[in-house]
Amino acid sequence: MDLTQLLGPAPTGGLPPHVTPDMVHPYPMQLGMTTTENPFETIVPKLHEGPGIFYSTDGYPGHRPVWIFRHVKDQQAIYMDTENFSSKDFAPFAKLLGENWSQIPAETDPPMHGFYRQIMNPLFAPKRMAELEDHVRQFARDAIAKFKDRGECDFMAELAFQFPIQVFLELMGLPVVDLQKFMAWEMKLTHPRSIEEMAEGTLLVKNFLIEAIEERKKKPAGDFISTIIASEVQGRKLTDDEMVGFCFNLFIGGLDTVSTHMGLQFRHLAEHPQHQKQLRENPSQIPMALEEFMRAYAAVTTYRTCIKPVKVGGVQIMPGDKVAMVTSLAGRDPDFFPNPGEVRLDRNPRHTTFATGPHRCVGAPLARRELVFAMEEFLAAIPEFHIKPGAQITTSIGPIIQPTSLPLVWKV
Repeated sequence: MDLTQLLGPAPTGGLPPHVTPDMVHPYPMQLGMTTTENPFETIVPKLHEGPGIFYSTDGYPGHRPVWIFRHVKDQQAIYMDTENFSSKDFAPFAKLLGENWSQIPAETDPPMHGFYRQIMNPLFAPKRMAELEDHVRQFARDAIAKFKDRGECDFMAELAFQFPIQVFLELMGLPVVDLQKFMAWEMKLTHPRSIEEMAEGTLLVKNFLIEAIEERKKKPAGDFISTIIASEVQGRKLTDDEMVGFCFNLFIGGLDTVSTHMGLQFRHLAEHPQHQKQLRENPSQIPMALEEFMRAYAAVTTYRTCIKPVKVGGVQIMPGDKVAMVTSLAGRDPDFFPNPGEVRLDRNPRHTTFATGPHRCVGAPLARRELVFAMEEFLAAIPEFHIKPGAQITTSIGPIIQPTSLPLVWKV
């Protein structure tokens, strides 16, 4: 696969005129990179020792240049500024296939973004989410029951990856037998070893969704796909590309974000038995504790493209420049959070892990429910647990921070 054909030619001839050499710094959290360190204890604090805004020549997928903003105030300004920054193509999936569809509504700009959100909002309305609670909780219970008497598990493989996919399959009206297939595709999309593997995963998911959409056109049901097919935008039916964009966005947003945060949060509990004990004895504190975990272990980076000359934090950004919204850095911003490296379960922080402004994650209420239910059920069923002795945890660090495995053990 020719990367130049997919993403365009890599920049040559040095830095753009508005970028000076002193603005350029290395950025390690790139596609395909891993570490055996805990990145929140090493890489993230180290980046916060550097400038608040810097330019990486190879930090965007495909080793393209990107601006890194590590302060909450700058990221919030960009999230809110839809006049100067576009969400189109913040992920390279469609472009990897030489196509022009977008993840909807995530990769759309006003005014269309608002019209698309009107379709999405009812899908995640509180009443509809409440109707799912028993199913979602039971998925967690069933997964935990398979390993609770064994005294050990690979938390990522046996719960964190499987659980959100089961919820996704339920919402989309897809068969549970597709679970393992979706797990494999998810890894190709969000933790690929190369841009080529990401393209392969994109094609597999897109083709599957096209088949599912065509099937629902013939046999509508009460699932998300059928709702999307029946929806209208500005008085017209959605195009096939729009339907694929909606479904692809649900696939990406509904799977990896929850898996990632579950893994990071349970690693923290395994390494901090006092917090594990506190939440086991006081399960009513779990929802508030999860907000602190979401801040301290924010894991996702998304991107924007500058479309008009603008200054952010006093730095000139020009049209065509990519900017990285690194929530991992925002969550540990020492200028916004006192003692950001300290995890305080009663902090109840105002974090930006689900973004902010017009593009605040529409699925956040469901993600929170999944995370709460998983933690409640795991702590209720499993005694004190810790990392398996001798285990080395490898963590993907770009553009999503996620343990590739998390071996936990406990006494039975």
